[in-house]
Formats: sequence, C-alpha cells, structure tokens
Amino acid sequence: MKWSGVKGIALKVAIFYDFIGAIGGGERVALTLARALGADIITTDVDSESVKRLGFEDVAIISLGKTIAFPPLKQISASAIFRRCDLSDDYDFFIFAGNWCHYAARRHKPNLWYCYSPVRAFYDLRGSVISRQPNPALRALAALWISLHMRFDRRSVKSIDRIVAISSNVQRRIMEAYGRSSSLVYPPVDVNKFKFGECGDFWLSVNRIYPEKRIDLQFQAFRDMPEERLLVVGGYSKGDHASRYYKHLVETIPDNVEMLGEVSEEELIDLYAQCKGLICTAMDEDFGLTPVEAMASGKPVIAVNEGGFLESVVDGVTGRLVEARSDSIIEAVLEVSEEGCLPYKEACIERARGFSEDTFIRLIEDEIADVIDKG
Repeated sequence: MKWSGVKGIALKVAIFYDFIGAIGGGERVALTLARALGADIITTDVDSESVKRLGFEDVAIISLGKTIAFPPLKQISASAIFRRCDLSDDYDFFIFAGNWCHYAARRHKPNLWYCYSPVRAFYDLRGSVISRQPNPALRALAALWISLHMRFDRRSVKSIDRIVAISSNVQRRIMEAYGRSSSLVYPPVDVNKFKFGECGDFWLSVNRIYPEKRIDLQFQAFRDMPEERLLVVGGYSKGDHASRYYKHLVETIPDNVEMLGEVSEEELIDLYAQCKGLICTAMDEDFGLTPVEAMASGKPVIAVNEGGFLESVVDGVTGRLVEARSDSIIEAVLEVSEEGCLPYKEACIERARGFSEDTFIRLIEDEIADVIDKG
C-alpha cells in the first residue's frame, strides 16, 4: 500500500524496527505508524503472538532474519543484519524506530529517525550497565563492546536525514550523544479506546521487566504497605539483559504483589479501568506511554520526578511526582488511596487528549513532507 500524504504523491514507506518480542511502547508506536501510513515493518525477530495480542495482525511485517539470542550478540547481530540489507529500490521513504535498525540508513534515503533515545547503555547509563556485570571479566567485555559499538553508532547516525525525538528529555540526550538538533513529536496513544470503570482495590504497574524500570523499588514500597495491592503487567524478551533481573523479582515478590506477565489489549484496558492508579518508577524514562494510557482511563499516576514523566504528569492535578524512594512512593500511594481516584478523573482525561494518535500522525506526516521538500 502507498501513502499519499505529501502533496497527493503516493509514497511507499518502510519502517525499520529492531526486533518485535515483548510488546512495549516502542513496538506500539511503530505498529501504529505503519498502520496509519500503510507502511511495511522491516525487522529481525518477530513474536507473532505478541503482535496478534496487540491487535495489529493487519500490519505487514517482514523479517530480515533472526538475531543471536544472547546479549550483546543479539544487538551486534541485529546491527549487522540491518547494515547488510538493501531495500532501497522497493520503497520511496524510510523511517527508523529503535536503537539498531538505523544501521540501514546508509543505503535507505530519504529517511528520518523517530528516536526513542540514543542507546542508553552507550551514553547516560554506561556506568551502571558496566558496574552491574557479575564479575571483572564481564565488566571488561561490556566496557570494550560499548566503546567499540558506540563509535559505529555515531557513524551510522550521520546517515540520518532528520531526527525526531519523542520528548524534550530525549532531545537533550540526542544533542549530548550526537551534537545534533532534533524535532519533537510526542508518541501517540489511542485515547478513545480507554475507559473509566471504578476506583478499584489495586494499583497497577505496566512496563517491560527491565532493571531500568526499577520494579524492585515498587516491591519495596508495597512490602511496607500490606493493606495495598499491586498488579504488575509486562514481560521481557528471551535472551535480553533482563533475565537475571526477572528471576530476582520472582524470588522476592511480596505477598500483596502479583506479576501477571503480558496480557491482551482488552485485559490491559480493563485493568486500567478498574485500578486505583498507576505506579511508574523507570529511571529517567524516555517519555513513557503508560501514564498517558492511565490518564486516558481517568486514573491518577504516581511517577518518579524525573525524565519524560515530567512532560506528561501534572503534579497534584493528574497524580503525584515523587522521589525515587520507597518512603516517598508510600506517602503518595496512601494519600491518593484516601482521596480516591474520582477527584483526578476529569483532569486526567483532558490531559491525555493532548497525546492523541491523530495529532501524532499529522505531525509525523509534516516531518516526512519537510524531509522530502528539502531533499
């Protein structure tokens, strides 16, 4: 299918995405954009069940081949697959969404990169990634990989015609990592599919099960609030860096916390509708779609006072912004539980409308048109 968004000229668009495993915000955005533009997704590994669970069976997904299962070989092999591929004759415009797929940019122009973030392991989280390796040999290998691959990363980004960031927070990281300016287009949420049900008897946490999400901090807080309940939704891709972290969480889960794994789109919408509110503890989050989803459901968000949460949550109006400490989370949870979610309902729904799919698609179409005009 071709997209006719630039001066009525039909364009066939390809969207490169790293790999589709555990579904998170990045996959949702890429699939949403592909559907809107009639574009093909070009990727490596594909978990078809996750795509089906999300309701995107209608999007054409083309796999270039499987990656090696274990990090960092997974990321290295993905980079190599994208660098080798050549689909330049098959499409008229190329969008990159992810950390490794932009290695295809050299052969695929005109293009833009919808940047969720520069690879955090290479830049702002470099020290923590190296330090959490279990022994000196692995720490040395991690440091070597990061040093070498960071050079390739910066070289590849030079082939990008335009960078569009998902948040002001990511715009800052792009400038620090690459010395390049970027446009800002917030990622989309289909706000109309979310609904308010009731102020239920549980709190909700929705995220990939990654160390950067600091779910252990949520466990710590709820362990000290036995009268409150927390349901955690999300999974992780096999072979990624989260395996040890997931195992640790399962072994230390409090009695009042339940890990649900990945759930269907319908189940997630229902959980948002029935919860007291959402808990977000990700470290310097790029932007974060889940607070917008919760607010679209009329539910307050308790989020750490950092990163992209500062661009979506209005403190005291649509929830609470707290310090990344269990006592600060506990204080906010108890306050909001006492108030109930109803005082936040209307403000949350109104705030979420500012991040609609229609606004996102219109702004991305404008960016594509501008790249082509300046071609």
